[in-house]
Amino acid sequence: MNFKTTLNKINTFIFDVDGVLTDGKVFLLPGGHQVRNMNIKDGYALQLAVKKGYKICIISGGKSEDVKQRLNLLGIDTIYMSAHDKLSVYKDFIAENEISEESILYMGDDLPDHEVLKRVGAATCPNDAAEEIKSICTYISTKKGGEGCVRDVIEQVMRVQGKWSIEGW
Repeated sequence: MNFKTTLNKINTFIFDVDGVLTDGKVFLLPGGHQVRNMNIKDGYALQLAVKKGYKICIISGGKSEDVKQRLNLLGIDTIYMSAHDKLSVYKDFIAENEISEESILYMGDDLPDHEVLKRVGAATCPNDAAEEIKSICTYISTKKGGEGCVRDVIEQVMRVQGKWSIEGW
């Protein structure tokens, strides 16, 4: 089955944060504060997906209240931070929400995402993902992490399903 065909079944998006929603850089500020960089186009696509009824879940090994606050503002409330065992968190999430694995698009960029990527209907990654991740993904975005890769996959799913439209804005 080709990638575009699998997109017809997608009703849930799961994303990693660092290296996917961000460019993977952390700016260190005085007082130990850390700042991450997120793409506004990814944010637009995320909030639109929420409005169109898609489930959005974030599973991140990192812990940042600023990231969580930004995602909450976009309408995302299923956020797992400090998730060092992503597979366990993933299994709990799909069980609690009664979601079939083939209906999930997951985007991750590094080794902690590997086990989850092997299970989902659409395994995707940014262009600058680790080679081990690229080798198991059904789609590698032309965009790098933090540079629109999330918008890329959300827009593709919504276009295939006829939900990407400028009407009514």
